[in-house]
Amino acid sequence: MRASAFVYPWDVNGDPEAAAFVAGLGVEQVTLAAAYHSTRALTPRHPRHRVVTAEYAAVLYPPDPARWQGRDLRPYEAGDWAPGDAYGEAAAALADAGLEVHTWVVLAHNSRLGAEHPHTSVVNAYGDRYPWAPCVAQPATRAYLADLAAEAAVRPGARGTELESAGWYGLAHLHAHDKTGGVGLGDAGQYLMSLCFCPHCREGYDTQGLDPDELAAAVRAALEPVWRGSAPSDGGWAGVEKLLGEAYANGTRAWRDERARTLQETVVAAVRAAAPEGFRVLLHADPVSYHCGANAGVDPAHILSVADGVVVPCTGGAGLLTPFAEQGRDGAVLAANLTVVSGMGGRPDTLAADAARAEDLGATELRLYHAGLASDGDLARVRAALRAG
Repeated sequence: MRASAFVYPWDVNGDPEAAAFVAGLGVEQVTLAAAYHSTRALTPRHPRHRVVTAEYAAVLYPPDPARWQGRDLRPYEAGDWAPGDAYGEAAAALADAGLEVHTWVVLAHNSRLGAEHPHTSVVNAYGDRYPWAPCVAQPATRAYLADLAAEAAVRPGARGTELESAGWYGLAHLHAHDKTGGVGLGDAGQYLMSLCFCPHCREGYDTQGLDPDELAAAVRAALEPVWRGSAPSDGGWAGVEKLLGEAYANGTRAWRDERARTLQETVVAAVRAAAPEGFRVLLHADPVSYHCGANAGVDPAHILSVADGVVVPCTGGAGLLTPFAEQGRDGAVLAANLTVVSGMGGRPDTLAADAARAEDLGATELRLYHAGLASDGDLARVRAALRAG
């Protein structure tokens, strides 16, 4: 199967050996970050540094001033961790090494945006804001994300893009020095703690026949036994309905699913309008539509009618591929995303078997997370597995 490795520009820029090293892994493609959230990353082989601190979510190229002139919501340029056109410099080196370059674009995950524009953030039923999670129901935020997707995805020479977090963010995944694991929220509790009660979402619940004040009170009441540890909060969607009641649960999901679906349609259309013919658009996706996070919750049939395919988390098991494969859409890209950094829970030593299992379940391509973060030993195992495959 065709394989692509995730890479940051700072893995390549300033290291004359990096591009050839990545090509030597046996991948045909790289998925190179063009817009990324704040992070602290190791660079185990770089001759100039070992740790890169990206202080805030930023674009890793110079944004177009004309596109963003006069707009309150606009992308932030990177600081000294990715100066100038860091993406462009890295992309050129990787292309010169014979690799096909696709962009990696993070959308609805931006703590600085939430800090500087608090009204854009998800607000939970207790009134707490999540500055890392822009509310994707708000019209201004949706317009910003569509333009960001178009600009960051269609960089010079890129052959395609992979859009991350093109949907709802919530409590999880994650904030700096995260300390939210003290109570086991489970799937249902995460959903309840991720429901947004910003003014726009309150109006949206009203369109579903739900009084937003009564709904917020019901969410808080549903979570009380969870906080006490006297009631489980797992059970998937059935657990949400049990905690919150079917009417409230289904009304909130109808609002959120519609906002996520139309956002996904909008950002993909924006990319296609800016892209050359043959440009591939994939979404990092979870086949359960009410899930939040980097892998946006989607309806499999809908998203495969909108995008060219999906990138699906498969570390620890490839079962999430099945709902996409069952759609039977000819030509759809189903990329199995496998972590190959052993220190981050990856399994480079079982890559060949994991890839074969993913292919059996419908995967057409592989994504390897992450060539810049992995040790030499991990990448030696990757190289061996790809050669054997």
